Amino acid sequence: MEEKFIKGNDNGNDKIVNSKSSNRKLAWLLASRPKTLSGAAVPVVMALAMAWADSGRLHVVPALLCLMFAFVMQIDANFVNDYFDFLKGTDRADRLGPQRACAQGWIAPSAMRRGIALTTVCACLVGLPLIYYGGWWLIAVGAACVVFCFLYTTHLSYRGLGDVLVLLFFGLVPLCLTYYLQTGTLTRNVVYVSLACGMVIDTLLVVNNHRDREGDRRAGKLTLAVLMGPRPTELFYFALGLMACHMGLPYFFTHQWFTFFLPFVYLAIHARTYRSMKRIGSGRQLNAILGQTARNIALYGLFFSIGRLLDAWVLL
Repeated sequence: MEEKFIKGNDNGNDKIVNSKSSNRKLAWLLASRPKTLSGAAVPVVMALAMAWADSGRLHVVPALLCLMFAFVMQIDANFVNDYFDFLKGTDRADRLGPQRACAQGWIAPSAMRRGIALTTVCACLVGLPLIYYGGWWLIAVGAACVVFCFLYTTHLSYRGLGDVLVLLFFGLVPLCLTYYLQTGTLTRNVVYVSLACGMVIDTLLVVNNHRDREGDRRAGKLTLAVLMGPRPTELFYFALGLMACHMGLPYFFTHQWFTFFLPFVYLAIHARTYRSMKRIGSGRQLNAILGQTARNIALYGLFFSIGRLLDAWVLL
């Protein structure tokens, strides 16, 4: 049975067309950008591996809450990005990346606003119980996550600050917070690893902005790729992975070999992706590099986590 499906025009008005309900669900699924969820999971998983290795135990409920909060906030950020880039005209018809829901008319702007409100409320509800485990100060952390989720797309990404936010909210905040909720402490190594994680996840943003640099320049979006140009951006992409692996040097000096050396398997794969990125140069073919980079991020988190657990097992 067919039902009415809301479609948004370029002027923001709603248009009703016929569509099956499955198409509506698919539109929301695509708008949530499932491939980006690995970036949300990796810092939490790494923090849990570190906490288990360092303390010998794992608190399941706060672990699941941290993971769920990361997922919902990532989806919320994707909805916000879809909506506001549509309003600003950044997602144009000649967009090189994957198609966006509002720009393509799959989801009406009014419906996307409701989706943003719903996911924001869900994120707050998921994060609220963490107060029991960490204290009332976590309200400020949650509020900062929500506020900067909006500021990223509406202002900061247009001023070359997107990479800084990735370092903070895909590295320092989720990894350190998850580790603290598990152990009640923070160490220098945890901070180093959180920065490394943020660097690795930032490679995804770098590829995205590298692909879109010409369209972003026309739209007045001054990403680092626009400011630096193609060759420095490619080098920056590789340097992020290289620096991330060397952030594990404290583990080398304490003879925790698995933790230090296993992430270098990621670096070898990252280097191969970098060479492919250089060979392609520009255009829609960089979408393949985007997929490979998302895979590499997951591999980095996996290699580091396995290494940390193996070292803990060896030291028993």
